[in-house]
Amino acid sequence: MSEAAKEVLPKEVLAKVEAALYASGRPLTVEEVAKVAGTASERKAAAIAREIAKAVNGSMQAVEVVEYAGPKFAMQLKAQYTQTARRFATRPLLSRAALRTLSYIAFFQPISSADLVLRRSSTVYQHLKELEDVGFIASERQGRSRAYKTTGRFSEYFGLSADPAMLKRQLENRTLTLR
Repeated sequence: MSEAAKEVLPKEVLAKVEAALYASGRPLTVEEVAKVAGTASERKAAAIAREIAKAVNGSMQAVEVVEYAGPKFAMQLKAQYTQTARRFATRPLLSRAALRTLSYIAFFQPISSADLVLRRSSTVYQHLKELEDVGFIASERQGRSRAYKTTGRFSEYFGLSADPAMLKRQLENRTLTLR
């Protein structure tokens, strides 16, 4: 990309594409890069990704941006550093099972612990403790059992609505797009 083209390209666009490459954890298609960059031109999107690759590959020692056929672009760790990084990788905030329980709570809230046990088994009690510890759910007494619902912290962390009806629509839309 020429110096004149770089000046026209706002740093904000480069930063958004760089953030998308970093956060995705997978190769992004040129169409996805174009969407993030706010352009309809796939050629321009590929040029932006190549510019980021040039900058990252020229300044970073262990991280690289790679172009795959398609074209697709990925920000990744260089192969020779994966063993070192693996020793320091953090474990996930929540187990997969706890996330599944959280999704039931988010979708069916307020939901009783008895209903959760019917849907998820008695291991749900361990998940509930884990979810309360991180502040994603709250409960209130309902007769002999408790009713669980998501908290504001849950909404902020996952970028979802705090309104249960809107949250349910958001979850339904995400499920449909993932299929």
